[in-house]
Amino acid sequence: MGVVEEAHNVKVIGSGKKTVVLGHGFGTDQSVWKHLVPYLVDDYRVVLYDNMGSGPTNPDYFDFKRYASLEGYAYDVIAILDELQIDSCIYLGHSLSSMTGVVASIFRPDLFSKLILLSASPRFINSNEYYGGFEKEDIDQLCQAMESNYKSWIDGFAPLVIGGDMDSVAVQEFSRTLFNMRPDIALSVFRTIFTFDLRHFLSRITVPCHIIQSSKDLAVPVAVSEYIHQNLGGKSIVEVIATEGHLPQLSAPEVAVPVLLRHISHDITADHEAS
Repeated sequence: MGVVEEAHNVKVIGSGKKTVVLGHGFGTDQSVWKHLVPYLVDDYRVVLYDNMGSGPTNPDYFDFKRYASLEGYAYDVIAILDELQIDSCIYLGHSLSSMTGVVASIFRPDLFSKLILLSASPRFINSNEYYGGFEKEDIDQLCQAMESNYKSWIDGFAPLVIGGDMDSVAVQEFSRTLFNMRPDIALSVFRTIFTFDLRHFLSRITVPCHIIQSSKDLAVPVAVSEYIHQNLGGKSIVEVIATEGHLPQLSAPEVAVPVLLRHISHDITADHEAS
């Protein structure tokens, strides 16, 4: 195993001709894909990895300066693909990793046959003509709460993000992976995500994009998925699914997994209606 693979706990399973790479979002790790992976391994080669800073990675490897922007994460994805000698993949990214895939595809479009963006947002903070869902003051308050008592913050944040039942298995699972992050790293990643503005990148994306969004997501309003669709440089399609929460692959796999499988297998380049 190479240095990059080991650092990111890379797992390669399945033996299909096409490669699917799964990137997880903030506060989770590769286990967030556990409901999807069994349906992929018979038909695809599947690559799983952990973002630097997530619980299973070595916190000593987390470079606060490198990961203060999404470019650091994008270079990691490219390094993983290069080390595995993957010259083309279907990249499914959730939340933070959806935008990581976007940035990586601008640097190296040759590596990506398409991007599947789940719960994606290029900008979480509202501005004059853009509705991202949060005011800057909201983010400042969340950061202060994280700093003062990380465990208590998780207890409040996890149910809000997952949506639905406070005692659900998905809330417990998200709480577990959040708690596995070192608090100072979690705060740094949180600040990076909730203050970036990647709207200007969208027009530079030429790789086909499948945008999938929960109909009710505290973190990402439905309007954001349409904004991405309208501003991408290449072909794209949007599907809003009847799920609640920011992690539908974990909280509502019976709805989300069939949708993800359909977008993995179906190419919009064959569609006349895609724009």
